[in-house]
Amino acid sequence: MASAKARHILVDTEEECGKLKAEILEGGDFAKVAKQHSNCPSGGNGGDLGEFSPGQMVREFDEVVFNEAVNTVHGPIKTQFGYHLIEVTSRSD
Repeated sequence: MASAKARHILVDTEEECGKLKAEILEGGDFAKVAKQHSNCPSGGNGGDLGEFSPGQMVREFDEVVFNEAVNTVHGPIKTQFGYHLIEVTSRSD
């Protein structure tokens, strides 16, 4: 069964999400940005969500994690929880 490891940053607005993505793309450390800004409890762990399978996260999250490039920051991705930056750190089919 497919599985993936990912980390994310959750914020309230698309604008804030875009600013954080720009910071990371300019060389900012994803884990540090997550610790400073993420609204999710995983932020304290650098945004690390551990390993999970399809269907364990909300649909919008799964679509990115199981279809988009690994080791790339994706987003902003809107879900019922807010706006996410998602980085897939590994994936197996």
